[in-house]
This record gives sequence, structure tokens and C-alpha cells, in this order.
Amino acid sequence: MALGLALALLALVLALVLAVAWRGTGLALGPADWAAVRFSLVQAGLSALVSTVLAIPVARALARRRFPGRGALITLMGAPFLLPAVVAVLGLLAIFGRSGLLNRGLEALGLPTVSIYGLHGVVLAHVFLNLPLAVRMILQGWLAIPSERLRLAGSLGFGPSEVFRHLEAPMLREVLPGALVVIMVVCLTSFAVVLTLGGGPAATTIELAIYQAVRFDFDLGRAAGLAGVQLAIGGVAALAAWGLYRPTGFGAGLDRRLEVAAPAGWRLWGDGLVLGAVTLFLTLPLLAVLLRGLPGLAELPAQVLPAALRSVLVALVSTVIATALALTLALESARRPRGLIEAAVTLPLATSGLVLGTGLFLLVQPLATPMVLALPVTVLVNTALSLPYLYRVLLPETRALQADYGRLAESLSLSGWSRLRWLVLPRLARPLGFGAGLAAALSMGDLGVIALFAGEGQATLPLVVGQLAGAYRMEAAAAAALLLVTLSFALFWAFDAGGRRAAA
Repeated sequence: MALGLALALLALVLALVLAVAWRGTGLALGPADWAAVRFSLVQAGLSALVSTVLAIPVARALARRRFPGRGALITLMGAPFLLPAVVAVLGLLAIFGRSGLLNRGLEALGLPTVSIYGLHGVVLAHVFLNLPLAVRMILQGWLAIPSERLRLAGSLGFGPSEVFRHLEAPMLREVLPGALVVIMVVCLTSFAVVLTLGGGPAATTIELAIYQAVRFDFDLGRAAGLAGVQLAIGGVAALAAWGLYRPTGFGAGLDRRLEVAAPAGWRLWGDGLVLGAVTLFLTLPLLAVLLRGLPGLAELPAQVLPAALRSVLVALVSTVIATALALTLALESARRPRGLIEAAVTLPLATSGLVLGTGLFLLVQPLATPMVLALPVTVLVNTALSLPYLYRVLLPETRALQADYGRLAESLSLSGWSRLRWLVLPRLARPLGFGAGLAAALSMGDLGVIALFAGEGQATLPLVVGQLAGAYRMEAAAAAALLLVTLSFALFWAFDAGGRRAAA
């Protein structure tokens, strides 16, 4: 069944890319396109590397420290990644922009101001958006280390360096490749960030070049060629992550909550400094978005609430489908690792969402009016685009589950619904809740496919936000954006908190 799903997913994505290429005039790429490829690789590689490296000390501090507000801080870690990119960029501009808080402070001190535009601005925005995702993915790995192993290490007199060498480093070797690949591919397909902060033609990415080819030139062949290059890069990244994977071999624990003494002294102060710095970095832009949108909430336009309801329904349906697919594929991959599943799951993320939407538009147009199928098509694409995140979150946990309990379950003839109910769901409740929350929030904020299909009665909330901003109704747009952020975060919190409660 899992192999059939993987083949169906591969066939769907490749059919959509080929539909775009078939309507094109050729696949030749010019010097500007290859420059966009080079810039995409540089900014994506830097963004992924910086995000994951910075996430390691943050995740470790959260894993080994207990303090008031820890749960709220962990929940906050999901907020920036859940923000629609345009809203996140507005928050960053309020802090780091030309008239932002940082430059005002520098001017008051008589120091030269800084510019957020260009490569460094793109990397800064991507780190803001993806650092929380990297923290949560790495934190899942830290929490998966059985507490009995940590207690045994303490009884053997292991210091922090020995604990890192024997317990934490093997976990990081398992988790980091997947986190790097996911964040790199996310940054490769970034659109709104580069459009706003790129700073000109020298800072054009593949996704932006695809948008220009489709939107302004309607050169579908060039768009398909760029999408093919993006697919190849994503495929190479996925193969590299698969080749670097090494199982930890910790074995099973007893799921007991054992208090393990965390290092004191300068390490305690270091953890506090790391958590304080990342909290400040994440909350200031979010606070700017909040202050900008609050004044207009009382006078939201009439089209906002129906659009919000449509967005919630689309998000819930796509989340249920994506969660079921990701769980099936991750369980199969844990039992028998297959390159086909790895490629199929990474492919939608490596492909431009704009190309997928254009391909669906071309396939649907001869059969029916695209506007009639706007919401079902949006559900389909949102499911495909959120599937890689869910799969990457679940895969380390399903591998550990198979290694620890697979033989026991088979010896007890535990299979089918019984295995799912008594073994899989209880053991995977935490990552399932986190992954489903991610999928729901990403579906809420998607503005790719719906822009190509939606008519008057099918607009979702992100599209309404864009329409209000395009009409220069900035206060109404800010208020609608705040509602979008609130709903996205509420869905994420509901799924994530439900998963944590079920795992407790």
C-alpha cells in the first residue's frame, strides 16, 4: 500500500510538471536563469546551515532545563514558521528595516544604519522563519533519548562532554540531515521573502524566476525547465540526507519521567542566554505584527470571515489526508528503507507550488471550469506540499518504534488496526500532533494555487489579505493578516497540545 501511494504521488507531481512543459515552447535556460540557480543554492545552503547550527544549543537548553513558561516557549517556537511569509517579512521590516527599531536605535547612537535587503536579508528572514522548525525537529530527537540512558550516564560519572559524545551526538547524526534537507528545500522554494528582500535582479531565486516566466512572459517551457532544475537539486539533497542517516541504537526506555541533573555553573548561564536571545529574536517581529493589526480588527471587511471559514475547512481536510499518508509512508520506510518513498515524499517540496498549480490549471481547464474546483484542487496541492514536513517529523520516531518494538509486535501477531491503536498511535502521539499542527498552519497560510483558481466565492483568507493589500487598504489587510496568524497558530496549538497530552 505504501509503495502504491509513493508511486501515485510521484506520478501526480511529474504529470503536473510535464503538463506545464508540454504547453511550453522549449526548455532552454539563459544566463539569468543559471544565475538564479546559483543564488538559490547559496542562500538556501546558508539559511539551512545557520538555522540548524543555531537550533542545536536552543534545543539542548529546552531539553535539559525546566523553568516556568517552558511549555509556552516551546509553543512559541512554532509561531514564526506558521506565519505567512509576507506577514513575517512585514514584522522583520518593522524591526530591521530602514525605519525599523534597530536603525532608529543606531541613529540615536550616531552609528551607521544597516540594510536588510540583499543576500544577508534573505538569510535573516529564512533563519527567522525556519530556526523554530529546526529547534522543534531537533528537540523531538532529544526527547526521544530514553531518560534511563541519561540516568545511567550520570551514575557512570559522565560529564557534559561524555554525554554529548555517547548520547547526543548519535541522535544529532540521525536528526540533522533530515532537518537540513527540509529547511534547504523550503528556502529553495521561497518566494515572498526573496521578492521583498532580495534587492534586485542579482538576488533572484529559481522560484522567483518561475513566477516571472509564468506570470509575465507565460513561458511555460522555461518555467518547466527551472522546475526540473529545482527537482534535481531537491533530489540530490534527499539522497545526501538518506546516505548520511545513521540509526542511534539507544534501545527502548520505560517512558518514565526521571529527573536528571542538568549541568550547572556557566552552562546554566549559557542556556539562559541562548533561550533569552532566541526569545527576543522571535517575539519582537511577532509583536510588531500584533500592534499593526490590532486597530483594524473591529472593522474587518465582510469578505474576511467567510474566507476564514473556507481556509479552516481546507486546512483541516488537507491535514487529515496528509497525516494519514505521512504515517503510512513513514511506517513503511522504517520497516524497509526504500529510495522510492524518500524521493516521492521530497519531490512535492522540491517542485514549485506555482508550477503544480499551473499544471493543475492546464489539466483541469479542458474538463471543467477551474473556479468550480478551486477548493478541492487547493486541498490536493496543500496535502502534497505539507506531506514532506510530516514525513520528516515522523520518520525518526517510526524508525525507533520499529527498532524497539517491531519484533515484539510481530511475535504477538499485532497488526492492522490493533497495532495502530495499541502501539503506533500512543508511541507517536507527540510527533503526530506536532506534524499535524504544522500541516494545518501551512495550509492556512498558503497563497499559491488558490490565486490561480479562485473566483469570488472561493477566496481563502490569504488571498483576501493579498487583495486588500493590493487595494492599498493597509489597515484592513493588517487586521485580516492578524486574524490569519491567530487562526494558524490556534490550529497548530490544538494539534500540538493534543499530541503532547496523548503522549503524557
